[in-house]
Amino acid sequence: MPEMIATRAAGETKLTNFMPRMGRRYANGRNTDHGPGGHTAVSVLSPYIRRRLVLESDVVAAAIAAHGPEEAEKFVQEVVWRGYFKGWLERRPQVWASYRDGLETDLAVLGTDRRLRRAVADAEGGSTGIACFDAWAEELVDTGYLHNHARMWFASIWIFTLGLPWRVGADFFFRHLLDGDPASNTLGWRWVAGLHTRGKPYPATASNIATFTNARFTPRPSDLAEVTQGLEASEPDGLPPVLPLRAIRAPEPGRPTALLITEDDCRVEDFALSGLDIRSTATLHASHLRSPRVVADAVVRFEAEALADAAARLGGADVVMQAGVPGDLASWAARAEAVQIVTPYVPEGPLRDWLRAAEPALAARGIVLCEWQRDWDRAIWPHATAGFFKVKQKIPQILERVLP
Repeated sequence: MPEMIATRAAGETKLTNFMPRMGRRYANGRNTDHGPGGHTAVSVLSPYIRRRLVLESDVVAAAIAAHGPEEAEKFVQEVVWRGYFKGWLERRPQVWASYRDGLETDLAVLGTDRRLRRAVADAEGGSTGIACFDAWAEELVDTGYLHNHARMWFASIWIFTLGLPWRVGADFFFRHLLDGDPASNTLGWRWVAGLHTRGKPYPATASNIATFTNARFTPRPSDLAEVTQGLEASEPDGLPPVLPLRAIRAPEPGRPTALLITEDDCRVEDFALSGLDIRSTATLHASHLRSPRVVADAVVRFEAEALADAAARLGGADVVMQAGVPGDLASWAARAEAVQIVTPYVPEGPLRDWLRAAEPALAARGIVLCEWQRDWDRAIWPHATAGFFKVKQKIPQILERVLP
């Protein structure tokens, strides 16, 4: 797969080039994994959408304009699914905390269990002897991308055939995927494990893999475990309760402002900047927060390029910040004599955790954190309380609200 350029212009070019395939061709071909260099039936826009170099609303509008709502239906649903996962995690932030804390425990066990450590190393290094799994591990590390169907098969084999901790597998993905997203990645692995739709794990079967790789891989049924139940016994109390969406503080025009750009939204120019008294603009590099382990160079580089592109469209940033000591955020704003930090909404995930850790230092200096939220999120997240079906039913109303 050609190396992707992390700019808004590159993402919009990719969007334009894929528009002719957003209708029936996508619906008919989206489930087939053709392997590295062959991902032409899917858009591969996810690294750009994840950072909002390309907006979900623009992608959906393009699909409907090119193919009409009926032929574009499947493509539109897949875009909305990303918003559903984000909203679901916003309504159940305890699930992110459970993943984060559970991963720390799993990695501690990995440090003391030599056999488990070797098994994980073999899986991540593509040395299990299961040809399809090993090829996907290699593709992920080499390209920073996997077809969605391959992600599901990989996770299922990791959990049920290899018997490895699911959080460590999710961490492997999160460290390497260019489109790595806390909600989509965490909930995708939970879905395969039978924890999201409880009691309904996703089985990787030999026939399904052979069919949807066009027989690139033909594993024997005996190569893969028969999946009869998920990991729901690990959460005997079930899912945590649905919480209200987090209240956010809106920016106040005219107040001395520090403008913060993160990889969660690299289209800051879309928001109302003209009324702000901007004293300093900073980009915040935070991809290293994804994991206690080393995050892939390609992920760090893509984030850096996206942030640089976002800053360039605003005329540049005077500060390039690394998410290290959380108190550094308050120090930067104080040096700029700002009383508010303004940034696009940061959803649940490692950067939200870091911002929470920064709150005491901000409060001590009388600095408030303000956020903009996009209409796309406002339209979807209130409905993301249970399964996707509830959101799916609301798609016509959602589109009526967010599309021009």
